Amino acid sequence: MNQQTKEDGKTIAIIAYITIIGLIIAFIMNNSKNNPFAKFHIGQSFRIAVLGIANSVLSTMLPSSLSIVSTIIGLGVLVLWILGLINAINLKEEPVPIIGKIG
Repeated sequence: MNQQTKEDGKTIAIIAYITIIGLIIAFIMNNSKNNPFAKFHIGQSFRIAVLGIANSVLSTMLPSSLSIVSTIIGLGVLVLWILGLINAINLKEEPVPIIGKIG
C-alpha cells in the first residue's frame, strides 16, 4: 500500500479508535471511500471493542473474588487500544498482539 493511500485513510483510522461511536462513524465514513488502511484499522478496533465488551459481560458473571481477572483483561484491552491508536497515527499497518490476526 502506498504512502498516499495511508495518508488519505489516517483520519478515519484514528477515529475508529475513539470508542464504539467512533468505530461506527469510521465505518460509515469509509463505506464510500473504501480506503484499505482505514479498513484495516476499523477491523483492529472492532476486535478490541469485542474483547472489551466480552470482558464487561464476563465481569458481571464472575464472583467479586475473581474480579482481578476482569481487571487484568481490562488493562490488556487498554494496552491493545493504545497500540492500535499509535499504529494508526504512525501510518503502520501492524496487527495488535494476540487478537489482531483473528478473523
